[in-house]
Formats: sequence, C-alpha cells, structure tokens
Amino acid sequence: MSIEVGSKLQGKVTGITNFGAFVELGEGKTGLVHISEVADNYVKDINEHLSVGDEVKVKVINVEKDGKIGLSIKKAKDRPARQRNTRERTESFESKMNRFLKDSEDRLASLKKHTESRRGGRGAKRG
Repeated sequence: MSIEVGSKLQGKVTGITNFGAFVELGEGKTGLVHISEVADNYVKDINEHLSVGDEVKVKVINVEKDGKIGLSIKKAKDRPARQRNTRERTESFESKMNRFLKDSEDRLASLKKHTESRRGGRGAKRG
C-alpha cells in the first residue's frame, strides 16, 4: 500500500489533540487530520466528531519531504456534485455584484438609522 497524494485509505484514530487527530494508516505510517479537515462545517471541539480507536476513511492531501502526511476526512467522502455549484456558475459576476451592493446598502441604511436615533436625531442641537 503506497501512500500517494489523492489516494483514499482506511485508518484508525490513535491520538487526538486540540489541532487535529493522528490516524494510523498501516505499515507503521501515521498522518495528521487537521481540525479544519474533519467536517464540512466549523469544528470547535474535535472530540465531538472523533474518538481514539475510531475507524475512518481519509484522503491523502499532502506528503512532505520529511515524511509528514496530511490527511482529510471531509475530502474522502464520496458525494455527488453539489447543486449549489451549478447555480453559482450560471449566475454572472454582475448579478452577484448587484446583489452584494443592494445587501450592503440595506445594511448601511439600517446601521445609520440605528446610530442616528441614539444620538438624538439629525437636527437636534444641544444647548
């Protein structure tokens, strides 16, 4: 079993730290799954997702010259192409920019209205 970038392997979690999990791949090789590569969403506590002894499917994302192996659990999942990507491709840059500008203007107007009301209004003079 050669460990090459892009290959998907089965491994066993041997250790957990606050920044990731160490996974034994066989042949005495161990790789690290960084906390950002555990799940598709934000992971605050890795212990909520993994435990020592768990069998996990991982994808090799990099192998450094010093022998360190970078792994990903979220990239190892077999999933169909997302629907979201097709919508993003059909939406033009101009329409994205127009939507962003409108949202931005709405937020600024709301913020301005809120801060002006706290200061006593527009034309209020203190004397």
